[in-house]
Amino acid sequence: MSQFLTLPVILIGIVAILIIWVISVFNRLTVLKNRCAEALSDMDVQLKRRFDLIPNLVETVKGYMQHEAGVLEAVTKARTGIMEADGSPIERAKAEDQLSGTLKTLFAVAENYPDLKANTNFIELQKELSDTENKIMASRRFYNGNVQEFKTKTELFPSNIIARMFNFQVPAFFEVDNAEERKNVQVKF
Repeated sequence: MSQFLTLPVILIGIVAILIIWVISVFNRLTVLKNRCAEALSDMDVQLKRRFDLIPNLVETVKGYMQHEAGVLEAVTKARTGIMEADGSPIERAKAEDQLSGTLKTLFAVAENYPDLKANTNFIELQKELSDTENKIMASRRFYNGNVQEFKTKTELFPSNIIARMFNFQVPAFFEVDNAEERKNVQVKF
């Protein structure tokens, strides 16, 4: 009679271990999904900071660069492009890259204006934007690291079974779309 009682106890034990394992994997996947969302939100904070700094920079530069209106319009247009980009990381990355490119042009043109380069407001805004760009890059790396960890967990056996069972979706990486930006820089004197 005791043999018959031990078999159900063993089966109940196996089922309990299996349920605990499923819960554990589900919770880990949920943590990774939430980390990806948090990393994306952190990036949004830095992008908002840059977005808020740009009008101040443009206003500071306007007085010095009246005949460089095309550059200022390009910066403003790129800034507007970020507002109009849809919520996907890929579309947002494209808009952000366009804005970064126009800011580089703005700073390159500013080199032609010694008074502007010496202006305290311009210098401070340039430092703030530079700091913000560095934080955006760090946020992108942090986001991509979290996406990579989440993606790996959803692809490895046996957690991939749980990921498919509960329909966990891995977000897209932030990547460089412009093929020119992937090439090695060649410096010629």
